[in-house]
Amino acid sequence: MEGEYLWEKQDLSNAMLKFNTAIDQEPSIGRLLAQRAELCMEMKNFSQAIKDGDTMCQLRPLWPRAHYIKATALRSAGSSEEALQEYLFCAALKPDWIAVKLEAQKILSHMFSSVFVNDGLATSLPACTSRIKPTSLLSSLNTIIPRDGTKAGCSKDLTLSCSKIKDGNSQLSENVNCVGLSSLFIPPVLKRKWTENSKQSEPPSKQLKEDHVFSSAVVKRQVPLQLLDNADFECSLCMRLFYEPVTTPCGHTFCLKCLERCLDHNPNCPLCKENLSEYLATKAYCKTLLIEELLQQYLSDELTERRKVYEEEMKELSNLNQEVPIFVCTMAFPTIPCPLHVFEPRYRLMIRRSLETGTKQFGMCIADELKGFADHGCMLAVRDVKFFPDGRSVVDTIGIARFKVLSHGQRDGYHTAKIEYLEDKKAEGEDLTELLKLHDSVYDQAMAWFTSLKDDMKNQIISHFGPLPVKDPDPQGNPNGPAWCWWLLAVLPLENKAQLTILAMNTLKGRLIAIRRVLIFVTRKRPR
Repeated sequence: MEGEYLWEKQDLSNAMLKFNTAIDQEPSIGRLLAQRAELCMEMKNFSQAIKDGDTMCQLRPLWPRAHYIKATALRSAGSSEEALQEYLFCAALKPDWIAVKLEAQKILSHMFSSVFVNDGLATSLPACTSRIKPTSLLSSLNTIIPRDGTKAGCSKDLTLSCSKIKDGNSQLSENVNCVGLSSLFIPPVLKRKWTENSKQSEPPSKQLKEDHVFSSAVVKRQVPLQLLDNADFECSLCMRLFYEPVTTPCGHTFCLKCLERCLDHNPNCPLCKENLSEYLATKAYCKTLLIEELLQQYLSDELTERRKVYEEEMKELSNLNQEVPIFVCTMAFPTIPCPLHVFEPRYRLMIRRSLETGTKQFGMCIADELKGFADHGCMLAVRDVKFFPDGRSVVDTIGIARFKVLSHGQRDGYHTAKIEYLEDKKAEGEDLTELLKLHDSVYDQAMAWFTSLKDDMKNQIISHFGPLPVKDPDPQGNPNGPAWCWWLLAVLPLENKAQLTILAMNTLKGRLIAIRRVLIFVTRKRPR
């Protein structure tokens, strides 16, 4: 574009003419307006930059760059109060924009420092801050000005001090609380400056007493309990008291678990339908500290009961006998890796719950036309999870134990089951001697079959399942039998039903006999 080229050559006047011509022809193109606004600021024409910023915000009210350019122009023109509002809107739309938070922090720091250092502390906050919708900026404010001041982008300058204290403490409290930000600030440590003459005239005990009063002052607003209603703190999705509340960029607050379940199905806000794909991709689910503090202060009993209900739900979900989550997909075997691509909403929820409860386990069964899933399966343990921006995930699991289904059920869309774990019956005496001979014979037969395969086929098997496990000196040492049997069962070309039959066997001898028959069959059928 000619305007950009002239701008690079620092021919600002002619560049402006080119941008004016382009915008006259296409007045609704936000990119051109943004470039002209930035050029106007470089030329110190802040009034025109502000007008372009207004136009962009009207055309695209959810475009963070439009609010950022308008805020920069306002601040350059000396309108810090209006600039703060635009910076906060921008931070609400894009919570991970650190530069915006730093600019907003500088303005807030200047505002509040001026409140505390003025005589009488009677200076009230600008009216623009009281017009900002608290719910829409709640999440951003919690990260811009955290209570402990330890997050990135925070300055220790927000710990305010004053040089003169008069009779304006009550006015100070009202000034800070009128914008609902008092709980976000560290209570200031107020100190008086003393000259040598004043130190001599004032007794030490009086100095210590006054310093103690000033340092213990807490800027806090009390709300009458009769004005509070539990319904004001209920999640609009579960209709219960907020638990782990999070606020979306569009300004709506939900329980964390409720919001995650909704985003499993649709990447839009459940209330206003604004697209939250970027919010989902970053997983910036920061707790809304202000709401948590209000709940703890005014609804502590209700919050305790809500927490108790949540803990009971987690305890129920972590019982891996009574209500085991079942992933209906493919055959899985003990000790064998089973990578999964999870994209269905019900299984997203299931995997997330298995991680939240700490069990990191769930059952795997093949489908059954009549019952929904088979009567036998294998428990899988989650080793690693990789999440994608759109909510999908790749879950690395490995089989750990076999089970038998006692009853089928469902929970929140996915299958569940009451199960009992399977263990091989141990052989003794002559049966054990016979079993050891059979074990060694079938292993040698399996090794001969695998060695005879073509190199490319062997490489594919090894890359997916790993090499053939070594022969176990104690075949009955593991309740599920030797690992090489399951490796071979996963590798052999068998239908799922045949694999399921062998999986359900509770004796090692029966499983070895079945595997030997399969090996004999595939060896005879192999083309020579």
